Amino acid sequence: MRQDEIWDGEAARRYDTPGTGMFAPEVLGPTVDRLAALAGTGRALEFAIGTGRVAVPLAARGVPVSGIELSVPMVEQLRTKVDAATVPVVVGDMAGATVPGEFSLVYLVYNTIANLLDQDQQVACFRNAARHLGPGGRFVIELWVPELRKLPPGQQATVWHTEAGYIGLDTYDVLRQRVVSHHFHFGDGREARVFRTPHRYIWPSELDLMGQLAGFTLESRHADWAGAEFTEESRSHVSVYRLA
Repeated sequence: MRQDEIWDGEAARRYDTPGTGMFAPEVLGPTVDRLAALAGTGRALEFAIGTGRVAVPLAARGVPVSGIELSVPMVEQLRTKVDAATVPVVVGDMAGATVPGEFSLVYLVYNTIANLLDQDQQVACFRNAARHLGPGGRFVIELWVPELRKLPPGQQATVWHTEAGYIGLDTYDVLRQRVVSHHFHFGDGREARVFRTPHRYIWPSELDLMGQLAGFTLESRHADWAGAEFTEESRSHVSVYRLA
């Protein structure tokens, strides 16, 4: 399925989980704090802005925020929170769509660069970020580390989260660097609801090379938004690239 088919009206309605999951204060707070500090007195642009999970509180901090989003239903959900004057959004692909003006910060959170399913598109995303930034501007990416060490020979899937009423697992195609995330929600009955999203996973070193191709240098890399050290055991990273 295309990304605009995946992120339809139903997905948009179910996306927000106020106060829990990725909307929990302990998750969202450090994200907004770090992005506000990186934006400084400049403007920020969010690629794949979605329903405004990060953009709305960042704008409330006084940072002028614009966005690019492929899914019209996600933008409609965003509009229930803020109007177009507060957070303007261009509907389009983050690898090529453009927003007027110059920004000091472009950011892409929660693994969303992996929604671009081939390497050329991911490189184009870096170049699109560079196109929007002024000299010395920053591009911030939050991305998970592929968990291939958990795959023994012959196994193609890993379970990455379980809780009451929910199982999350990933199936890997290591030849094409593809992964499909499967989210199973269920109650006490026999039926379950499943939501699937395809991704192309990216190694940190490969991400750095994409940045170099677009004129960026890696400024910092941490294991989370609060600045924890990135190690070989880290499951994700927040990487800050600076435009030469």
